[in-house]
Amino acid sequence: MTQLSLPPGVDGVSLIGAPTDVGAGMLGARMGPEALRVAGIAQAVAQFGIDVRDCGNLAGPPNPWQSAVNGFRHLPEVVAWNQLLHDAVRTELAAARLPVVMGGDHCLGIGSISAVARHCRERGRKLRVLWFDAHADFNTATLTPSGNIHGMPVACLCGHGPQELVEIGGHVPALNARDIRQIGIRSVDEGEKRLVHDIGIEVFDMRYIDEMGMRHTMEIALALVDANTHLHVSLDVDFLDPDIAPGVGTTVRGGPTYREAQLCMEMIADTGRLASLDLVELNPALDVRNQTAELAVDLVESLFGKSTLMRKPSAGRK
Repeated sequence: MTQLSLPPGVDGVSLIGAPTDVGAGMLGARMGPEALRVAGIAQAVAQFGIDVRDCGNLAGPPNPWQSAVNGFRHLPEVVAWNQLLHDAVRTELAAARLPVVMGGDHCLGIGSISAVARHCRERGRKLRVLWFDAHADFNTATLTPSGNIHGMPVACLCGHGPQELVEIGGHVPALNARDIRQIGIRSVDEGEKRLVHDIGIEVFDMRYIDEMGMRHTMEIALALVDANTHLHVSLDVDFLDPDIAPGVGTTVRGGPTYREAQLCMEMIADTGRLASLDLVELNPALDVRNQTAELAVDLVESLFGKSTLMRKPSAGRK
């Protein structure tokens, strides 16, 4: 296939496995990295002439599967995994690589995005985070009885959470609320709604997408992304409708269709600014013949420009 260009200064893609479900309410997401490998994620990126390096799996603490303590389940283990991931992502970014985090549950977004935000601060770059998810992930210990930290990463990144997590990136908050766009949201607790509104996160929920269309949604979400912008995608596979992506532990009906999801990825590819990626919450124990992993890899192909190869460079949208 035709050689695709990565963002300027990026020399290749590094796959980082984070096999843990320590932040989730169901076991199984720890198997996600291997399912993505079986589905051919390395080959899917390499086919475009991109140098791909599989860094293997991080080795963090096991899931103790205990009840919440002071409002958080497995906090020491979640901190350990996110510190490991922060360091791994930071290392790959410093080496001019595009890190692809293969989760694992979405608590891992704390470590990966803290590292990305730190990288951007050190280099004077703007950051735009696109958070594709069925959930706002802005819970706190006082809002959720479960204490599952995979429902809290955005809150932690914005400075609302235990000190051990909010300080991982060396700056509080790690992420400014104005730098994140949430897309596909359709399951939010009442307390979360108030917090998300108060902090000023821009949310494109499914009603907005139904009314305005996915193309319009993505145009707004990508507005002002320029040559000095580091674009990070955090893709929770429960963003997708469970009819096409059953392999997740927190399915919510009414998600984007196959083509809507592909359009999101294609429009990101058109910017040429994708610089880091999370793929999380894939649970092979709940999947059907690895179809969710294969769909995730299909979306990754689009992120790296699969459809761009079918169009003339000068082709505009009608």
